Amino acid sequence: MKKVNFTNRVEQQQIGWKLKYVNDQRSQTWNNGKVYAHLLPKDIWDQGLWEGVRQEVLDYIRDERIQPHPMKHSLKSSWTLCINLYFIIKKSAHFQELMLQFLKSRLGNGILSVDDVNFEFALPYGDELNQSLLLGEKEGGRGVGQTSPDVALSIMTDSGPGLILIECKYTEKSFYRCSARSTSERGDKLVNPDPQRCMQKADLTCYRDICHQKEWGRQYLNILELSAYGIKTLNNCPAATSGYQLLRQQALAEGIARSGRYAHVYNSVAYDQNNTDLINCLNKTGLKDWTKNWGRIFSGNAEYFSFTHQEWVSFVRDNHVNGLSKKWLTYIHGRYQY
Repeated sequence: MKKVNFTNRVEQQQIGWKLKYVNDQRSQTWNNGKVYAHLLPKDIWDQGLWEGVRQEVLDYIRDERIQPHPMKHSLKSSWTLCINLYFIIKKSAHFQELMLQFLKSRLGNGILSVDDVNFEFALPYGDELNQSLLLGEKEGGRGVGQTSPDVALSIMTDSGPGLILIECKYTEKSFYRCSARSTSERGDKLVNPDPQRCMQKADLTCYRDICHQKEWGRQYLNILELSAYGIKTLNNCPAATSGYQLLRQQALAEGIARSGRYAHVYNSVAYDQNNTDLINCLNKTGLKDWTKNWGRIFSGNAEYFSFTHQEWVSFVRDNHVNGLSKKWLTYIHGRYQY
């Protein structure tokens, strides 16, 4: 019997959920013109959001001028999963306390409170730590054209305020290939004359001398320093083939951490424990277990940790005390089997 891969299994699961819980069964085409059953019609994309936070989410993305992901109507969307799993922390003081206790279990008792939750995070435009100035992402905005962490937790620690930047993944197979390795025309951006140069063994320069991103004004590698472990481990630039998003968020976290505005800044990833393609995506780069070792390849002020969506949901299940959490758990189990 042929084994069903993770992505196909999720797709079938989500189609089953749609048939059971979505009244509008109209079909929706992808950009290639084909109809896919796991897509909601674009005009009812919000039916993929848990009704317990749906209106608050719509108000939030309007008021904060956030550009939701263009594939938000896909039932496999990690953007939608992120909202369904973590927006409740913004809405509920009880869930803020649950996240606080969850973080203590991962990071220690130095975490004192979770004070705010934001999505597609960016500090105000004009702030020196906004992505446009810090990373050189001049043309972007929250959710489009810039490194916008899916979730940002503002915390208080025993040594001062902190910030946790979380990249949220679901069925993605990697953190994608660096955009500057393309040899195709990209508007006014200079074409990379030699993408293969990114594939050399690491050294002290952290690839910055050969990085084509600097030709586009991007500052990622100017911010980062490789550790001795990183130099020993990396077979090529970690952004080259599979780690682009993760490196960009590392640069954002490190740049913010260096400012001294926060006592602790964490780069973090939340992912599905069954997504082995994502878990193994940096193996050829030399990093055999990024879930534990990503932070070890850099020296700097930013800290790192990862966790699975299942761990978060299980923690809530083991510690919840009210009706809201029971309703949320019922929805999350029915929707994602967590």
